[in-house]
Amino acid sequence: MTEEDIPRSTPTRPIRVPLVMWAAYGRVCKRLGLSRTGDLLDHMRTRIREHGDEQDLADLADAETELATRRARKGGRPSKA
Repeated sequence: MTEEDIPRSTPTRPIRVPLVMWAAYGRVCKRLGLSRTGDLLDHMRTRIREHGDEQDLADLADAETELATRRARKGGRPSKA
C-alpha cells in the first residue's frame, strides 16, 4: 500500500456500549491520563499479539506503519499531558 492509497483520515468504528459505561470509562481514562481511543488501540494491539496468527500480526504491523505515517503528516502524536 502506498501513501496515495491511504485515506486522509482514520475511519470511525461505532460500538454498542451503554452510555453510563462509556462515561465511566472516559472518567477513568482521564484520571489515568489516557484517551479512550489510545487505550482501546493498546488493548487491541495486546489481543492481536497474544492471540493473532501470522496474517493478524502482519496486518498489525501494516496498521502501525499507517498510524506512524498519519502522525508524521500531522506533526506527531499529541502529548499525554
